[in-house]
Amino acid sequence: MVERTGGDPRRRYEAADAPPGPEPGTEAGPGPGAGSAGVPPGRRREPEPDRAPGPEEAPGPADGDAVEAGADGADGRGGDDGHDGDGGEGLERPLPEKVRRRVVAFTGDALGGLTVAELPPPLRQYARFTPQRRAKFGGNAMATALETDAVFRQRIAARLREQLPQLAEALDGGAPPAAADPVDVAAAGYILRPPGWAKLVAAAGEEAQRAQAERAGEEAQRELARLRDELAQAKSTARDESERGRRELEALRKELDGTQRRLRSAQADVRRGEAALRKLQAELDSVRAAANAEKAASDSEVRRLKSRLAETESALEAGRRAVREGRSVEDMRVRLLLDTVLDAAQGLRRELALPPSQARPADTVEAVEPGRMSPKDVAARALSATDPALLDQLLALPQAHLVVDGYNVTKTGYPSLPLEKQRLRLLGGLAVLAAQSNAEVTCVFDGAELAAPVLLAPPRGVRVLFSKPGQTADELIRRLVRAEPPGRPVVVVSSDREVADGCAAAGARPVSSTLLLKRLARS
Repeated sequence: MVERTGGDPRRRYEAADAPPGPEPGTEAGPGPGAGSAGVPPGRRREPEPDRAPGPEEAPGPADGDAVEAGADGADGRGGDDGHDGDGGEGLERPLPEKVRRRVVAFTGDALGGLTVAELPPPLRQYARFTPQRRAKFGGNAMATALETDAVFRQRIAARLREQLPQLAEALDGGAPPAAADPVDVAAAGYILRPPGWAKLVAAAGEEAQRAQAERAGEEAQRELARLRDELAQAKSTARDESERGRRELEALRKELDGTQRRLRSAQADVRRGEAALRKLQAELDSVRAAANAEKAASDSEVRRLKSRLAETESALEAGRRAVREGRSVEDMRVRLLLDTVLDAAQGLRRELALPPSQARPADTVEAVEPGRMSPKDVAARALSATDPALLDQLLALPQAHLVVDGYNVTKTGYPSLPLEKQRLRLLGGLAVLAAQSNAEVTCVFDGAELAAPVLLAPPRGVRVLFSKPGQTADELIRRLVRAEPPGRPVVVVSSDREVADGCAAAGARPVSSTLLLKRLARS
């Protein structure tokens, strides 16, 4: 901890606010105990940029050389202005926050006009920053350098005199302009350090606080007037609402009276309706009794008509037998016409040279013929679901078709490879399997998310398909299975439960991706 001479003994500068020291081999800059000028106790330090100085930001000459350059008055007006030091003056309280920010802004603007060698080592890493970034990331470091490095402060004061000559002359004369911003006057006085600068900074800070308090009072008055207007408007609105409520209450009372009268009238209508309902119920009972009597009479009439119908049918059958016995001539004519048609059909068959029909109705009935085996029969044999021999037996069936869910297999077997290498590795193994089994092999990849068509030369014996945009590979696999005729052995390789169940319902035999990977590893 370092306490400033002539200032408040409670004001201390924390070493944590100081930036890193110079690199080895250079003169030591301000000590790590120097704090930022005007930083109130407990103020959070702004973050420093996390980078190393560039080549042009390497440490410059020793501080002794910088002091000599400042003492010559070339750019810092070191000893010619008569107040290069503090003159024993100091601030009794920390700088107001607005004054401190204006001091940092002045320093950041003036920092760009100095060379790297003229800067204290802790500030050289901010030389290439913009003024805004210097103030943001190097504010504490610049404030510390202004407070502890008199040569650097003189250089900044010289740059400030060039930018604000009239204000600087007025401060040197001890009569700051009355129209000037108190914050600017306080910041310039802190940097230039004219005689009586501490009182000037304190007075300017108090003036800035007073102006801020006046603005706050004016805003409070405006807010109070606005609240009074709102209160008057709210009272007026409440009176209007109350009057409207009374009118609505009176209207509701009148409506309630009318509703009660209508309710009493409706209750009288209900009583009359109940009496009419009892009367109708009695009439309905009498009608039901009459209907039951009529139904019994109708049932007896139906039974009588049925017996007469049976007698009529017996008489009709007897008449038909008599007609059949007497129509032998008609039968002979029909037989002659049938022979003529048959002879014409045989002549037409000889003319068209039609071969005898080989198809029989029994051929249209689906069944398992002797010596044939379906994929379900192979599954019923005592083989493990991950035994490669199971896939060999399935592909050994006549006209077997193997449909592979491409990405499901590759992401199960080698998910760390890029998609292109996954496809090439799987298609190479399927080409060998197709050559060994002579089965039809189709590999399906999901192309719904492809930005452009895949340029791929399918290997011999393997059909490669990509799903269309808006369609998944699972839907394409189910369409391929439904396109096959019933009875053809179709084997679908996928570990997706939804795909497997859908293909099994369509008549295909699903197997897991692990089974195909084991079979390809054995090839």
